[in-house]
Amino acid sequence: MLVRDAMSTVVLTIGPAHTLRQAASLMSARHVGAAVVLDPDAGGLGILTERDILNSVGLGQSPDVERVHAHTTTDVVFATPGWTLEEAASAMAHGGFRHLVVLERGEPVGVVSVRDIIRCWAPAREHVAATAS
Repeated sequence: MLVRDAMSTVVLTIGPAHTLRQAASLMSARHVGAAVVLDPDAGGLGILTERDILNSVGLGQSPDVERVHAHTTTDVVFATPGWTLEEAASAMAHGGFRHLVVLERGEPVGVVSVRDIIRCWAPAREHVAATAS
């Protein structure tokens, strides 16, 4: 199975000047755990995850004051729609993260998460277990 089969095509893009509260509100409304940050001044694409927001709040920082640019991961590993789910899972495990931005021709076309991969793998594993019984 390929990344294109698992990825969410709902790609929330935000700017670096958004507050963390604005980002969290947009992520919540779209039911996504990550936003692609478009920041041409800082080299292009980054990612902000729910974990980044949680860490900031846990440090006592105000989500109404903190800006996305201060919490964006810019050293991003990108996937392509043609990657296998095994390749995506390996990249996530190796890098210690839970989301991959999916690029096609340099543009974000999706985001694949650990949850997306599990959702695809779980039915296949159940089918294998049922046929082995």
